[in-house]
Formats: sequence, structure tokens, C-alpha cells
Amino acid sequence: MDFELRSDYIPLCDLLKYCGVTETGGMAKMLIAEGMVEVDGEVELRKTAKIRAGQVVTGDGFAIRVH
Repeated sequence: MDFELRSDYIPLCDLLKYCGVTETGGMAKMLIAEGMVEVDGEVELRKTAKIRAGQVVTGDGFAIRVH
């Protein structure tokens, strides 16, 4: 799926919630902490990592391209 940024960046946990990957921010943080989310092909463990335009966030069953 594609996500259009409305500012310079979005925290990773918020992106997962807004795109419907998880139902809540808490669930998103747990998914990240378990190492189940990758940013540009690298495992990302920082829950509030700044995701910027051009990055791709992936995990089991989802891929989000940020524009």
C-alpha cells in the first residue's frame, strides 16, 4: 500500500496504526519490539523511528511505500 506524508516524517508506530497493520498504537509497538518490522530491508526496533518519504516499511503480509 502507499502512504502519503503530510509532514516531514511519521513515527513508525503511528504509520502501522494509520495504515491498518495494527488496530492500536500499543499493538504496533509490540510488533516493532518483537523485530517483526523492517524499514528499507533492515529490522527496525525503534518504535518511534522517523519514517520519511522514499522509505519502504515491510513485515509479515504488508508493505507500505511512503511518499
